[in-house]
Amino acid sequence: MKTAELSLDTHNIAHHLTQTLTGVEAVKQLFEGQMGIDKTVVRQLLSAALHRGGDFADIYFEYSTRNSVVMEDGIIKNSAVAVVSGVGIRVVQGDQTGYAYSEDFDLKPMLHAARTAAAIASSGEVSLSESFRFNELVPRDYYPVLETVTDLELVQKIDMVKRTEAVSRAYDERIIRVTVAMMDALNLTQVVTSEGSILRDTRPMFRMNVHCVSQEADNIQNGSSGIGGRVGLDFLKQKDHAVNLGKQAASEAILLLGAKQAPSGLMPVILGPAQSGILLHEAVGHPLEADFNRKGTSAYSGRIGEKVASDLCSIYDSGTIPHERGAINFDDEGVPSAENILIENGVLRNYMHDRISARHFHTNPTGNGRRESYAHYPIPRMTSTYLANGESDPEEIISSVKKGVYCQEFSGGQVDISNGDFVFVPTVAWLVEDGKKTVPIKNFTLIGNGPDAMSKVSMVGNDFAMSEGIWTCGKEGQSVPVGVGLPTVLISEMTVGGM
Repeated sequence: MKTAELSLDTHNIAHHLTQTLTGVEAVKQLFEGQMGIDKTVVRQLLSAALHRGGDFADIYFEYSTRNSVVMEDGIIKNSAVAVVSGVGIRVVQGDQTGYAYSEDFDLKPMLHAARTAAAIASSGEVSLSESFRFNELVPRDYYPVLETVTDLELVQKIDMVKRTEAVSRAYDERIIRVTVAMMDALNLTQVVTSEGSILRDTRPMFRMNVHCVSQEADNIQNGSSGIGGRVGLDFLKQKDHAVNLGKQAASEAILLLGAKQAPSGLMPVILGPAQSGILLHEAVGHPLEADFNRKGTSAYSGRIGEKVASDLCSIYDSGTIPHERGAINFDDEGVPSAENILIENGVLRNYMHDRISARHFHTNPTGNGRRESYAHYPIPRMTSTYLANGESDPEEIISSVKKGVYCQEFSGGQVDISNGDFVFVPTVAWLVEDGKKTVPIKNFTLIGNGPDAMSKVSMVGNDFAMSEGIWTCGKEGQSVPVGVGLPTVLISEMTVGGM
């Protein structure tokens, strides 16, 4: 993949286009006007891709600018501007998929990529029909912004990072180390399919995260906070995120200095709203991606229409939540984004599909064909995955537990897709005794099974929230931004283990 410093001229062109034109028009002007990739060129590429046969072909053009600033212990450690640009071409013939890409937008290397993809998926000779026409589609925009964070001058970004670091430092003298990272990106994407569709999108992204280390004698703890999404400058102006993030990370690090050792054994587990949705993402979301089910390697394979969770559980994946980190106007195969119900009142209704898995299951793609960049082929991936609101008051849920644990944040975990078994590590949690959160606890894991845990959901709160975190999902060597969310949830029984 090409990752290099932008030339000033190239950066200025992309910056100027997005400032002076609408998102779709800026993308069209970049690829057609600046790069010379008009419909004649695209037709040549599609013809080359299909010249050995193929049921379907698509072309993914990308031009992304990425900026980052990192401060460690009061010193700017890194300030970078980079570009990722190129074109990926895919040909699908039956169960065969050919994929090739070029870092160069000149016609010759793009044609070479098209012919390479065709050779991998070859079967016989076909050609585009004389009646083939392009249809320029304008998808619904789920993340309109007037000004992107990319429009900020570097000095303004550094100032925000410095203020955040200062807030964390000033919070408590026991804070001994602070790291603040800020990233913004602007992705200009054009997807063309052999069905004739042309879709264009400007995808902004912003992320800021803080990590604090606290120390008291030989007790060292960590705290973190983060925020992000497909947002613009108006988001930064709504509230002082520098103060909020700095305080949140520092307060977490100080809180954990007083944390006690967690109990162990089978007990009720309460998942707090928003951030705990990462457990749902890993334990339920990944096993519902259709490629695993197509191969029969998921705990949910062949179970459409079956009861797989408590009646209280309705689980969705949606790329249509405005400005969410997992929002997409259309996926990386040109399929419009959608709200997809995966589990309805405990019954498995659907998997998350790309075009290939949808063909296998004789259904429609769900807008979940995603890729990290032009150098990667699309596969079924989550967008924003969440459990819908319930009816219970969160305090009622806590008061119903005699002894258990309340988990607010997680550092991650491991899931065996084939059987649903998982291990998760909470980073912020409390002991619950006699219906009250008492002391913070540390050094424990949650051990369970996805379908089993979902069947033991006994109460669902009415305080649904999406995480404001900076979640990035990895699969098959590809990373994509995602969202997670849920209300307060009570799982009647789960194994709490020590570390």
